Amino acid sequence: MSLPIRNVAIIAHVDHGKTTLVDALLKQSGVFRTGEAVETCVMDSNDLERERGITILSKNTAVRYKETLINIVDTPGHADFGGEVERVLGMVDGCLLIVDANEGPMPQTRFVLKKALEKGLRPIVFVNKIDRPQAEPMRAVDKVLDLFIELGADDDQCDFPYLFGSGLQGLAKEKLEEEAKDMQPLFEAMLHHIGPPVGDVEKPLQLQVTTLDYSEYLGRIVIGKIHNGRLRNGQTAALMKGDGTVEKAKITKLLGFEGLKRVELEEATAGNIVAVSGFASANIGETIADPDNPNALPLIEVDEPTLQMTFCVNDSPFAGKEGKFVTSRQLRDR
Repeated sequence: MSLPIRNVAIIAHVDHGKTTLVDALLKQSGVFRTGEAVETCVMDSNDLERERGITILSKNTAVRYKETLINIVDTPGHADFGGEVERVLGMVDGCLLIVDANEGPMPQTRFVLKKALEKGLRPIVFVNKIDRPQAEPMRAVDKVLDLFIELGADDDQCDFPYLFGSGLQGLAKEKLEEEAKDMQPLFEAMLHHIGPPVGDVEKPLQLQVTTLDYSEYLGRIVIGKIHNGRLRNGQTAALMKGDGTVEKAKITKLLGFEGLKRVELEEATAGNIVAVSGFASANIGETIADPDNPNALPLIEVDEPTLQMTFCVNDSPFAGKEGKFVTSRQLRDR
């Protein structure tokens, strides 16, 4: 069923202007009222992110353009946060790849783009920072095409649409010789090149937990996309655990995204990205399903960690000579 929704992930290397571009989209969509004081890099809400100027945690926002709700998922720009990347890409139907007009695609761009292509997403390429003196926009486009081919993109993915612009100035255009006024060409490209989410409202409920959050008032909050069915505030739903058990609980709060805020909803249907409270034991990858017809979605598979540690009993000649916790039972408890 086609819905007036677009779910888009934004991909970029560190410092290629991803968060600044989101700032421009938020401002030009009318999210902020006239005269409202708005700080820069509004999506980097974490203290460490602001200090370092990077995106670590995936975050959701939503803007409205021509009666279409565009859910924007800001992905981390680091291979170190691979699990975070793989989870959030399962929520979207397309992606916006941002590339610096001078540097072209960089190593972290390669990592996240590879994951996006593996999931069959068709990217839109935005060549950013074309206002800089050393910018070479067309060379950056050529480098992106080379990267797509190297990563094994199919013919449809290699025939990607691309735009030029500046997130800092809030400008986008389809051709270099055109005069840019605002971000409207980018909004139009997202509506035209990224399809609506695929989901059936009439099927039993299926929502996959993609991200976890916490509120002092609501407790654990799960964020994910409704793949099928509909979700109502106050209804009873089943949590399909990773070990095969099923827990039933009541939806205490159903929230949607509007700009940088979460707004309370009475109902959400397939294709929507929502936040739900009421499941204190929910974990990443588990499914919130219809209690009368529970059907779990496949668990999310992520890459193995790059660092592995093995804790074992000390078998050195000095084992047990000092320290309080020296037996395997105590090590296991810890």
